[in-house]
Amino acid sequence: MSEIYEKILSCERSVRAKTDFKPKVAVILGSGLGAFADELKAECTIDYKDIEGFPVSTAPYHVGRFVFGCVEDVPVVVMQGRIHYYEGYDISDVVLPVRLMGRLGAEKLLITNASGGIARRLSIGDFMLITDHISSFVPSPLVGKNIDELGVRFPDMSFVYNEDMNNVIRGAAFELGITLKEGVYIQTTGPQYETPSEIAMYRMLGADAVGMSTVVEAIAARHMGLDIAGISCVSNLAAGISPTPLTQEEVEETANRVAPEFRKLLHKSISGFDR
Repeated sequence: MSEIYEKILSCERSVRAKTDFKPKVAVILGSGLGAFADELKAECTIDYKDIEGFPVSTAPYHVGRFVFGCVEDVPVVVMQGRIHYYEGYDISDVVLPVRLMGRLGAEKLLITNASGGIARRLSIGDFMLITDHISSFVPSPLVGKNIDELGVRFPDMSFVYNEDMNNVIRGAAFELGITLKEGVYIQTTGPQYETPSEIAMYRMLGADAVGMSTVVEAIAARHMGLDIAGISCVSNLAAGISPTPLTQEEVEETANRVAPEFRKLLHKSISGFDR
């Protein structure tokens, strides 16, 4: 058994010592979007620091805990704060939370993030349904000896983002009167923002939005066979497009402004996943 898999099982035992809650849907809340978890009627909350061997989130505005509860009748586990590669963790630790949530019973994963808009059709505050991603600028979490207990050596990535889940999100946005754009997301390592020349290159590659998370989580989840959907909140315009320097404060300000609509969209989408 690999050390990585042993660590996952150790974290699973640590969580199971605190709760026997079995989620159906796992949710990752991105920068400035954590308030959704505060609205849940929580059956249990577990701080990352209280899980033996689990990485602790150090990024701004990331609380760092799991919240177990229900959205309507759908049992969920919510990550209120994620782990980023730029925090200095090994890539296996960055995706450990996703693998743990899969081990706890989650069959579907909804990933959210704050991103920089690359496509000219995107504006600050837009929601973008992620239809595909580009992983070429971050290390794959599957490098190394394959963990056969989780998935196959060469997992197919033709359809990472589940179309049935995407259709539920599209329907939820329509019913709520929320404009939902769609596009391709690219992950970089961070923590520095990109240069204008890098953004120009990403646009040529087909990316519509850029950020420092999500893709490696989706790869690990797909490896495990989870169904995946992703929603990106365009919190700023990318370098070379934005007329002003990029700041974390802008990300937080935008996330706070769109938070009410974002929470409605998540609530309606998650409740629809079970139909």
